[in-house]
Amino acid sequence: MQHNEKLMEALSDLVKINNDRIEGYKKAMDQTDDVDLKALFQRMTEESRVYINQLNEELVKGGIGGEKNTTVYGRLYRTWMGVKATFTGKNRYAILAACEYGEDAAQKTYEDALRSDISMPYSVREMIANQKSALKSSHDTIKTFRDLEKVVHN
Repeated sequence: MQHNEKLMEALSDLVKINNDRIEGYKKAMDQTDDVDLKALFQRMTEESRVYINQLNEELVKGGIGGEKNTTVYGRLYRTWMGVKATFTGKNRYAILAACEYGEDAAQKTYEDALRSDISMPYSVREMIANQKSALKSSHDTIKTFRDLEKVVHN
């Protein structure tokens, strides 16, 4: 039972980081008037909604209800992003850099879940690995946008 509780906690953490991601991208959409960034950020929120549904299905199978919360870290990150926006205005580079920071946190959370010694069914491990891989691709997209913005303004 202890292993199952640990697995449920890890899955819950993954839901929370995806909830953070959604809230972070909503905040980012509010910080920009750029249509291309709004579309990109919307795609990222939809991606996390799909992952949350998949993870919550596993939580329900494990006997606990779906997770809807965010992490304390995520709330602090969004507050920081709001304060930073006050000083930088609607600066594309700053917004993208903040988003990349959030993507790094998501990667770390997924990496922690995969590297843990928690016993989990192969199908769950595969789902987590697939989500992490797709999130890595999204991270790289954000990083590319950020890097291009840096080149344009230097």
